Amino acid sequence: MARSRTVLITGATGAIGSALAREYAAPGTRLVLHGRRREMLASLADTCRARGARVELCDIDLTDDRQLSDWLDDLAERQLPDIVIANAGQNTHAGPAGELEPWPETSGLLAINLRTPLAMAHRLAPPMVRRGSGQLVFVSSLAAWHGLPLTPAYSASKAGLKAYGEGLRGHLAPHGVGVSVVMPGYVRSAMCDAMPGPKPWLWSPERAARAIRRGVTRNRARIAFPLLLHHGCWWLAVLPASVSQRLLRLLGYGRGQP
Repeated sequence: MARSRTVLITGATGAIGSALAREYAAPGTRLVLHGRRREMLASLADTCRARGARVELCDIDLTDDRQLSDWLDDLAERQLPDIVIANAGQNTHAGPAGELEPWPETSGLLAINLRTPLAMAHRLAPPMVRRGSGQLVFVSSLAAWHGLPLTPAYSASKAGLKAYGEGLRGHLAPHGVGVSVVMPGYVRSAMCDAMPGPKPWLWSPERAARAIRRGVTRNRARIAFPLLLHHGCWWLAVLPASVSQRLLRLLGYGRGQP
C-alpha cells in the first residue's frame, strides 16, 4: 500500500491557509493543520475529511520554542511531512502622525512572521535531508521587494523570510529538498481588509491557493502573484529609493513628505 502524502499548513484558519487546506484535501493525503481558532479549525477539518483527507489538528503557540520543537519532532518521528507550508502571519501598521507600530505588536509580528518559519526549518530540514526529499514553503509577500511606509515592520519580516528562503533553497537543493518562497499580492481576508492603502488586483483565497499549489508542485523558487503587481513591486526594488518612495506616495501608500 502506498504511503500517504503529508502536508503541514500553519495559519490554517486564515484565508489563504484554509483555502490551501481545501485545495490539498483529497484521498491519500494526510493534512496536519495548525490554527489558534479551535472552532474554525474543527469545521475546516470536517470539510477536508469530507473530501477524503486524513486530518490532524494542532493549536499550540508557535512562538513557544519548546512547544514548537516538541510538536515538530513528534511529527517527524511518526511521519515526516512531505510539504511544509509556513503560512501563519500577522500584520500591524504605523499611525497617522508619525507614530511607529506599537512595539508589542511589532515584537509579536516578528516572532510569528519570521522567527517561527526559521525555527520550523531548523527542526524539519535535517530529517528531510536524511530522507532525501521534502518541500519547505515560506509565505512571504510582494511587500518584501520594497518596504511600504504604512507597514514597515510587516515589510521587514517578509523581506527577511524571502531572503532566508532563497538562501536555504540553494543550500538544500543538492540534498533533494525543495524550498519555495510565496509572494502574494492582495488576497481577500480580514488581515487584508485591515491593511491601510489601496489594494489593486485583489485575488480570492481560492485563486491564491491554486497558484501556490501549482508553484509548489513545480518546485518553483518564487511563487509571486498577480503578475502585474509583482512586476511593479520588483521595479520598486530596482529603482533608486527616492524614486520608489515618491511613487508610493503618489499611489496612496505613504504619509507626509520625504
